[in-house]
Amino acid sequence: MKTYIARLVFMIPLIGLVALAQDAVRPPQVPPGYVITPFGYFHPSCTRFIADGETVLADGRIAHADGSVDTVAPVCDFPHYSPQGSLIAANGKPVTNGWVEYISVVTSSSYGKIATSWVTPPAPTVNNGQTLFFFPGFEDINNVQSIVQPVLQWGASSAGGGAYWALASWNCCLAGIADYSRLINVSVGDTIVGSITSNCSPGSPSCATWNVVSQDKTKGTKTGLMKTISNGQIWNWAFGAVMEVYGVVQCTDYPANTGVTFTVHLYDQNVALISNPGWTKTQISGISPSCGFSLTSTATKETVGYTP
Repeated sequence: MKTYIARLVFMIPLIGLVALAQDAVRPPQVPPGYVITPFGYFHPSCTRFIADGETVLADGRIAHADGSVDTVAPVCDFPHYSPQGSLIAANGKPVTNGWVEYISVVTSSSYGKIATSWVTPPAPTVNNGQTLFFFPGFEDINNVQSIVQPVLQWGASSAGGGAYWALASWNCCLAGIADYSRLINVSVGDTIVGSITSNCSPGSPSCATWNVVSQDKTKGTKTGLMKTISNGQIWNWAFGAVMEVYGVVQCTDYPANTGVTFTVHLYDQNVALISNPGWTKTQISGISPSCGFSLTSTATKETVGYTP
């Protein structure tokens, strides 16, 4: 008995060490506590032991060796992850990850500023652990290394967050690094103001530093990346409205309205307002689930639409 107890006491910390080791090597996007299988990472409640003499029926119930049959089949309510860490929704449903739709324009010179405002939409009616991003931004279409953007998010990101709306400024991804400012909480119905402004004199085609500011005008709070670098990039690709999402498995994962409308003012490299930039609408093909996506734009109003 003493020998058995000694072995058990030894094994308990050993098991803990194995769990810690598995957590250390698993991809960072896989939640703690997920177990390793030959198919990737699963929540423990989504794996089951089938004993000798038991049979899994076509509907997922188990017929036991004594002749009894389970009343109901188990249902997995958790997503799982590939060995590389890619998200796969519960029940094998498609998952939307990445840009869904955007409105943009390109110039042959450079833009000097973009100033936008929009209203924080309602929260999604369902929380599946999804993350939603809405933002304007600048890129260099001839040398895409990074994007600067004031971003409204719902859900968690590396900046923080959760099942609520929040705001931060980003510069991603020079040298593979994603820089972000302090995340501030915002409320449904708050007016958001996002701007990207050159720190150089008017007429400069390639400014070294820019101010990316995200402001909750309703609350009077703001956050930003001041004098964030461009690394020689020329901001000649402007995005007036972008919807980017991760972990969306059903249409009710989107906000409980029909779209987010941005009021956009775009300025040339001389910081003169462009009265009609000539915006172009782009929807990413093959998005599943398909949720009534739509885009509308005028010279200063742009809407990314969806049907929850």
